[in-house]
Amino acid sequence: MKKKRFGLSMSLLLTAGMLLGGCGQAKEEPKKEEGKASEFSVAMVTDVGGIDDKSFNQSAWEGLQKFGEENGLKKGKGGYDYLQSQSDADYATNLNKLVRNDFDLIYGIGFLMTDAITEIADQKPDNKFAIVDSVVEKPNVASITFKEHEGSFLVGVVAGLMTKTNKIGFVGGMEIPLIEKFESGFIAGVKAVNPNATVEVQYAGAFDKADKGKAIASSMYASGIDIIYHAAGATGNGVFSEAIDLKKQDPNKEIWVIGVDRDQYEEGKVPGTDKSVTLTSMVKRVDVAVYDLATKTKNGNFPGGQAVEYGLKEDGVGIAPTTKNNVPEDVLKKVDEWKQKIINGEVKVPTSRAELK
Repeated sequence: MKKKRFGLSMSLLLTAGMLLGGCGQAKEEPKKEEGKASEFSVAMVTDVGGIDDKSFNQSAWEGLQKFGEENGLKKGKGGYDYLQSQSDADYATNLNKLVRNDFDLIYGIGFLMTDAITEIADQKPDNKFAIVDSVVEKPNVASITFKEHEGSFLVGVVAGLMTKTNKIGFVGGMEIPLIEKFESGFIAGVKAVNPNATVEVQYAGAFDKADKGKAIASSMYASGIDIIYHAAGATGNGVFSEAIDLKKQDPNKEIWVIGVDRDQYEEGKVPGTDKSVTLTSMVKRVDVAVYDLATKTKNGNFPGGQAVEYGLKEDGVGIAPTTKNNVPEDVLKKVDEWKQKIINGEVKVPTSRAELK
């Protein structure tokens, strides 16, 4: 503390200092005014797919960027930011780093972060966390889930009506209940409109192995499969790569990829042409959910201890707008019909293989 000359005797100053010290009250830092955007900060930790996976993590980051920009926040500490995880060993470390940097809301992106969020939420009960694609029953954790099976049913309808060989493929990342929702909904959609079609299912065992995705796609296309739906994060980039390579070798070859989580039309672009091998994409609006929850929390409405689910009815899942580029109008009309049946409760979409049977 700097000395100030007020004309008081040294004894008075010392007495005042002792009185203040005896009270044990230091000057308090002003508290953040809840709901004030300029003093609200938010950040996220990616899973191993990374921020540029052209899928799940990227969509989440886009939602966070939109929130930050619309609320006048700057990227970095005190605004909005992200930390990228190279392996699952980074999850808890990255979450703790964001806690130390005093972010008001911290997202864990992806079910792979369930254990880390659970652990850190227990250790830091005064901090607010959110997890995407999992449910953590803690009062300081909000859980975001989606009805992926509903959106997958719709792209299954597209695949079932568009296949020329009646052979369709599904490439999953890890064989877990979450990805089984994509698989089951997709197969149900295919079978609803084309009972004669078969769907071959393969799992890569990871969400960050593009080379594995490319190898699986190569085998599937060689077997006569003409449409592959991937729910594999960055592993799905290899599916696109293989389809593009085959299309470059033979421009007349009719093969397609169905993207996931975000509109992946651009990922399917064939160099030197105006064509894309992306037939459609199952859009999972992670960006909408991340933006929505951040807004709720900033306004003092953090849904801690609750699971917020987004489906067709909530516009949380659906098909990409670019679907019209490669899918004819009559097929799109059929998709809309099935969408309304699901929203109205006329069709119950399976969430697992057991329900599919």
